[in-house]
Amino acid sequence: MPQPTSRSRDTPLFTVTADSLVAVDFGPRTRRGSRAKGPYRRLFALPGTRAFTAGNLIARLPMGMFSVSAVVMIAGTRGSYALAGAVTATGLAATAVVAPWTARLVDRYGQARVALPATVFAVLGSLALLLCVRHGAPDWTLFASYAATATTPNTGGMSRARWAHLLRGNADALHTANSFEQAADELCFMLGPVLAAFLCGAFFPEAGTLVGAVLLLTGVLLFTAQRSTEPPVERRPSGRAPFRTPGMRPLLLVCLATGAVFGSTEVVTLAFADARGHHSAAGAVLALQAAGSCVAGLVYGAIRPAAASARSRLPWCLAAMAALMTLPLLAAGLTGSLLVLAGALLVAGMATAPTMVTTMTLVQRYTPEGRLNEGMTLAVTGLLGGIACGSAAGGWTVEHASAVAYLVPVAAAATALLVSLAALALSGPSHRFLFGPSHRFLSGPSHRFLFGPSNRSTESRAPH
Repeated sequence: MPQPTSRSRDTPLFTVTADSLVAVDFGPRTRRGSRAKGPYRRLFALPGTRAFTAGNLIARLPMGMFSVSAVVMIAGTRGSYALAGAVTATGLAATAVVAPWTARLVDRYGQARVALPATVFAVLGSLALLLCVRHGAPDWTLFASYAATATTPNTGGMSRARWAHLLRGNADALHTANSFEQAADELCFMLGPVLAAFLCGAFFPEAGTLVGAVLLLTGVLLFTAQRSTEPPVERRPSGRAPFRTPGMRPLLLVCLATGAVFGSTEVVTLAFADARGHHSAAGAVLALQAAGSCVAGLVYGAIRPAAASARSRLPWCLAAMAALMTLPLLAAGLTGSLLVLAGALLVAGMATAPTMVTTMTLVQRYTPEGRLNEGMTLAVTGLLGGIACGSAAGGWTVEHASAVAYLVPVAAAATALLVSLAALALSGPSHRFLFGPSHRFLSGPSHRFLFGPSNRSTESRAPH
């Protein structure tokens, strides 16, 4: 019988046997009913992606553990929630100052060369805090120790930078990767506080901080060991600082207002549960909000984004957030039931991930080449600042007008929506400096002297 050649593998072979005509197909066989790989399977089919993602998830989990562990540890041994809150607030302020500089060094010298020593320094700060609390050191040592943890690198930003490098020019796949990363953030911030509270309560007050430090160092070691997927460095980036690039400042204002939604919702929910004698259940209620965001993020990443650009999608996402945040307001005001509030927060959280995915997509677009970690860390810094402001505003409202406390996150979401609408309205031909230029129609040969070769999709990073 003749053997098929490489040329004939795609065409059937006909032969005659007795009185029958037989057709033999030598093409590759597929199982009946088999389907194409889903977007997430295609994403993690890329070499090295599973390894760096696993390490990054281990490193990211402690981000939701450290603040809760510090509060429980300090308040449990020193008997002062005021001191515990002041120490964690100091760490937050130090992070807002140090994190962008750490990210700039990561961009300039590489993730492995900077993130690992920065993590070691941060872990030493956590261990110093643990020892100071354990042995009754003066209060000022707690502030100094916790401030040292500000060198913790932005592990989520570094992971997104790897995806942006691997998926350059593939807007749909990058959308899926950003959605997965946001879902991972929500999952870590959902599980982190629960794990920290369990460790501190079941073992000893310092257990949460100790385990968090070990997980952080282990995760960063595994993550930075994956050198094949690490983005290349530019010792002297040609672009300007991300804060000065067109389009970045409105995005940072949006991040600030969005962070205020998160911070105020957390404080108001804690106060609502405490007023009804269910303080221990507040963490589970807030976890439902994160769960809703996690599920929405995975679903959002599985669908193909609309033809409209991320810049046009952002106001719609923020409008959905503002609308859904009215549900906790109605649940708390009309029913007063913690169970109904939990359901409302679950639904309201579904707008979080699409909003953050779209925001991070724009951050990647407007950040100059070679400074992506710095740009995304600026966005995270804006979120942290918003969380601090939202927590303060929510706490003040709870004490002075508790009946309408959930108006604070609604107002913050509405503010973010107004900022995005104003930026979009003023980003026409005469105002492109505000929300960045759009190169959708300006990427032909006649404009390459401005923007360089036009080999990227319209959803990739914008020219600078």
